[in-house]
Amino acid sequence: MEGVICVKKMDLTYLCGTIGNLCGFPVRLYEGDRLLFKVDHSGLKYDPIISFQKDLFALKEHVGTYITPRYYFYGVVSSNDIRLIMGPTRQLPATDQQLRELAFLSNVPADATQEFMQAMRSLVPMPLESLQQILCTLNYVMNGEKLSLEDIALNEPAEKQIAPSTVKTNDEQTIYEESHNTLAIEQTLMNMIRKGDTDALKAWIAAAPAVHAGPMAQEHLRQYKNTFIVTATLAARSAIRGGMNVEEALSTSDLLIRNCEALQDVQSILRLQINMLLTYTEQVARLREGIQPTPLAIAVSEWVQRHLSEPIDTEKLARELHYSRPHLSRKFREETSMTLTDFILTKKSEEATRLLAYTDKSLIAISDYLGFSSQSHFSRVFKKYIGKTPSEYKAQ
Repeated sequence: MEGVICVKKMDLTYLCGTIGNLCGFPVRLYEGDRLLFKVDHSGLKYDPIISFQKDLFALKEHVGTYITPRYYFYGVVSSNDIRLIMGPTRQLPATDQQLRELAFLSNVPADATQEFMQAMRSLVPMPLESLQQILCTLNYVMNGEKLSLEDIALNEPAEKQIAPSTVKTNDEQTIYEESHNTLAIEQTLMNMIRKGDTDALKAWIAAAPAVHAGPMAQEHLRQYKNTFIVTATLAARSAIRGGMNVEEALSTSDLLIRNCEALQDVQSILRLQINMLLTYTEQVARLREGIQPTPLAIAVSEWVQRHLSEPIDTEKLARELHYSRPHLSRKFREETSMTLTDFILTKKSEEATRLLAYTDKSLIAISDYLGFSSQSHFSRVFKKYIGKTPSEYKAQ
């Protein structure tokens, strides 16, 4: 290839060190799957890349960006069998619960979790576009290619991908046409998000009617992107009304819009839009599962979701919601017909089912992560609320 620059491994080691010093988050150099060099000034003794390394190594292009389910960014630049991986970084700070979950997935021992969380907080935050600019620069050094942000494909985790068959299209005109008929459909979709009604949304997707959006741009692709931006904005606000944390809802919207801007074909935009609607609806559904959606119940549910990996502390919950514990317990039971303890243990048990189904973590690791005093206590609670022991559930 004309203009390709041959760089020695020692030069790349120097390059990794320099970039790591400038960025403030880990930079690694691999030959094949063997780690040659790493720079990390955060003090991370347990590298969170372990949870995503397989996905990162699967990226085939010279330059790739990977976004984890909790919106951490990784960047990859490859040249033959040499691979440089940067990250994680994040535009907005992670919550304590998100960091505890990441520690769990990264096999961090319980007694090292707080140290891991502190190290993760010390990583320098960076917008996705800035990371991509660095990747383009590194790619020019390693491969002699001059790429722009539009040339970089964004890669989302597998669990976020929506199969092409989910979106019904007819010559790319199923979702958007040239005249207006969107108000009724918009209200229907936003109500589904606000209520967390995933079954209704999936049924709607399976038989999606044609949506005729008014023209918002002269250029065809720009029209789809502009419509996506409007939909993402409305969806975020509907999710907030449904009880989703404001910062999380808006930061999710910002990230999805940036993803959309990088796409260059209509089918990808449509798939991302379906994914976005499902993401918001499922988030609200998790907050509302098993309760009557009163303002108090949603507030309690949101607090529990943010503290799933901690031991039960209803005194702390009541204090943060500005109630006395007896008053909160009484009012919550009146509104939901559930005790606070039953509700919290139900949520912990439901989270345990997800971890048993989608991770290879041991029962004792899941028990510790969810804040149970012992594995036997975890098993008793799980059997009470799920109807099977954790071992029986995992074996089914």
